[in-house]
Amino acid sequence: MKKMKRVVVTGATGALGTALIRNLVTHGIEVYAVCRPKSPRIDNLPQLSGMYIVERNLADIAHLSDDIGKPCEGFYHLAWAGTGSRANRFALPLQVQNVGYALDAVEAAHSLGAEFFVGAGSQAEYGLHDEILTPETATHPISGYGIAKLAAGDMTRLAAHSHGMRHIWPRILSIYGENDGENTLISFVIRSLLMRKRPQLTAGEQIWDYLSAKDAAEALYRMGMCGRDGAVYPLGSGKTRCLREFIQVICNKINPDSEIGWGERPYLKDQVMHLEADISQLMEDTGWMPRIEFEEGIEEAIEDIKRKLKMN
Repeated sequence: MKKMKRVVVTGATGALGTALIRNLVTHGIEVYAVCRPKSPRIDNLPQLSGMYIVERNLADIAHLSDDIGKPCEGFYHLAWAGTGSRANRFALPLQVQNVGYALDAVEAAHSLGAEFFVGAGSQAEYGLHDEILTPETATHPISGYGIAKLAAGDMTRLAAHSHGMRHIWPRILSIYGENDGENTLISFVIRSLLMRKRPQLTAGEQIWDYLSAKDAAEALYRMGMCGRDGAVYPLGSGKTRCLREFIQVICNKINPDSEIGWGERPYLKDQVMHLEADISQLMEDTGWMPRIEFEEGIEEAIEDIKRKLKMN
């Protein structure tokens, strides 16, 4: 593919969105960062030359070309309404709306002349598996969120292909980094320990795969540049640890003497106990590989939350 000059990123204010914007601008690409009007997280957006903020609701995303008025080679659709709570993941009407918004995003991409569309799928599309997740692993989603993500991936692929656009669908496992949501496990633990609180957790026996947002952003950039049309890529680090080990790393960075309430929360009835990505196809197709170890990447996440809590 020819060099990208200009792209759109929706869902721009989260950990992955802000990391992707920084990555794209570093590669000399203009970015139109789309966020909700008066978004409380708009201050998360980096102040960079070559990045332009577009405030537009998801319900109006199909008319995005009215705001931009310039051709864009690529479109990254990361936005998804109602990700902040478990209840929303089972709110079926909301999840159906999200599928519609994703299809509207394809139409916006087409109206802007985009050559590719990269979505943001989820491990929730797979459901419960005690094995490594591959592009071919069977999908049995058990939440409205997972069902909707699966439908969005399939339907946006059809829509993109009808317009002659390349379509890539990463199924994202667990991302951490700056500007992460307050309700993620990583953010909850960091905030609790910084405020000298004792986080109540499950027994922490889950086998987990965490990927730095910076590494994930580089993966998305490469998917846009040379990802295979129609590909589904599980996106993680490809390395796993027991969840207890990840939490212990955070404790050691903040206060090794911190108390953790292990086992004080029961596992969910639909608890995922094994999350691990097979990233071999992604690496083969794009040349990408994760480079940031958890011990390194988590330091930036801790410092980011310190700043937000106004701690020295």
